[in-house]
Amino acid sequence: MTRLALDNVTVRFGGLLAVDAASLEVPDGGFVGLIGPNGAGKTTMFNAICGFITPTHGNLSFGDKAITKLNPSRRAALGIGRTFQKLELFSRMSVFDNLLVAAEARSSKLDLASDLLHLPRRTKEERRCAEIARTVMRELDLEWAADRRSSDLPVGTARILELGRALCTEPKLLLLDEPSSGLDSSETRAFGQLLQRINGERGIGILLVEHDMDLVMEVCKQIYVLDFGRLIAHGSPSEIAADPVVRNAYLGEEDDAPASPASRG
Repeated sequence: MTRLALDNVTVRFGGLLAVDAASLEVPDGGFVGLIGPNGAGKTTMFNAICGFITPTHGNLSFGDKAITKLNPSRRAALGIGRTFQKLELFSRMSVFDNLLVAAEARSSKLDLASDLLHLPRRTKEERRCAEIARTVMRELDLEWAADRRSSDLPVGTARILELGRALCTEPKLLLLDEPSSGLDSSETRAFGQLLQRINGERGIGILLVEHDMDLVMEVCKQIYVLDFGRLIAHGSPSEIAADPVVRNAYLGEEDDAPASPASRG
């Protein structure tokens, strides 16, 4: 089953063509990479998927539901989660409270009446959301930092916390934008293994934008390559690594050998 599908999506900003008739699929539980040079349009595509940008042309669907005209909150409610290239944590809040806020935002059924009148469902929902936060904290081995402010965390731990906040929204699909930014090589390897575990154990689909090619080739099952807003290749990691068009566009290498038909798309 296809979880996310983009069909000939085009995004223009005035005279600038940021994404040009791009089609992309993430299967249910799939692990898909989206790579390309700086300015290729990767983050613009993410913003179109999340609803921050309305495509000029084309359609998007999530499961069996058309989402092209849905706002970001509706898309999040369907199960689309996201992290950002720049860390976006609540810096003065503890690790646990960062997770709790995310759980309440996605899952809580609390409302103003239950808050003001202290209705029984308030306590029940608070406990449920706290358990979601504790479960994610245990899963990501963050219990040692539960009471620490997020601003005091090293970058590697902060990246894991950001991932944890996304997991607390109980997503069906995670969009990860440069999650290894600021990590050293050993932290990047460990983070990649964590993503593979989450993908395998939870069955959550992942669409990964990443410049660390070792990480992409290690964790992704399928890879799309974007260059100047156009998708120039699609295939398995081995097919992408062997594609001379990709090497020329992404790595700046010249190669006169013909591209592998299986990796073009």
